Amino acid sequence: MIFLKQIGKNEIFIVAVFSWFIAQVIKVVNTFIAEGRIDFTRFVGSGGMPSSHASFVMGLSTAVGLKHGWDSTYFAMSIAFSIVIMYDAAGVRRAVGKQAIILNKMIEDIHRRKEKKLTEKRLKELIGHTPVEVFAGAILGIVLANLMI
Repeated sequence: MIFLKQIGKNEIFIVAVFSWFIAQVIKVVNTFIAEGRIDFTRFVGSGGMPSSHASFVMGLSTAVGLKHGWDSTYFAMSIAFSIVIMYDAAGVRRAVGKQAIILNKMIEDIHRRKEKKLTEKRLKELIGHTPVEVFAGAILGIVLANLMI
């Protein structure tokens, strides 16, 4: 219980979580605008515009820089962490999503030709982010941190 009280007072953590939350809300709104329906699975799902991963880590890094200084060890660790997360979101996880698309098409082709009955479920295709989605998420986190700290 003490942990929850203390972390609830941590401005830097609050900025990071709020940055993630706003990015996820934007995804739900974007889906509503594009498809005319509210899809709350977008609130907890990965992928999409903007990257909540990038928003979270850049909100964190910006808040750390504002509180502890841009030349602090804390900021250096935080920005290094952010770069790894954003690279992973736009690189490795994006590649996994592209592979899932190809594998899903292969499974559909096998089903259509009725060569073999497969019981595998469709793979999740929206896993990673485009560089634009990562950039938008990073900007969102930076802006929110500057507004909140």
